Amino acid sequence: MNTILLKEKLQQFFNEDLGEIDITSESSFPSDRKGKAYIKAKESGVISGTSLLKYGYEILDPNIKVTVPIKDGEEFKKGDVVAEFEGNVRNLLAGERVLLNLLQRMSGIATMTNKAIGLLDDSKIRICDTRKTTPGLRMFEKYAVRCGGGFNHRRSLSDAVLLKENHLVACGEFVKQ
Repeated sequence: MNTILLKEKLQQFFNEDLGEIDITSESSFPSDRKGKAYIKAKESGVISGTSLLKYGYEILDPNIKVTVPIKDGEEFKKGDVVAEFEGNVRNLLAGERVLLNLLQRMSGIATMTNKAIGLLDDSKIRICDTRKTTPGLRMFEKYAVRCGGGFNHRRSLSDAVLLKENHLVACGEFVKQ
């Protein structure tokens, strides 16, 4: 993934989620409170998005220690700890929802891609994604497909020609029935 774009997206997501201030954490914990946190898998799957954890907390607080014992594309089991964090409690809490949501979404995509490949059980068949991604999340979702063993088709309209039914209709060459 493009690190500069990744950090810009994460900053946008944090801005949206945090607003001006996390009033709950600000009113609940002293500013120097330290703590530890972890992410424990509730289901088995294929991980995707571990680098987001490091980059995300680097944006919020470079002093937060992030430990990820598993690499993107690897399988994990229910109950596995897939990440551990240590640092300022306010900053840990400020980033956890955004980062956990992205990690869950990307790992879900990687897991489903990997399951589809396993069901096909044919190395001659390639599972490819489409350009039909969630707005703003394309780079994350396409990366997740690769982590699951799939391939990316097109990133944007500028990658290749692909004539579809609606193009033909617009040209007057095809009428829907």
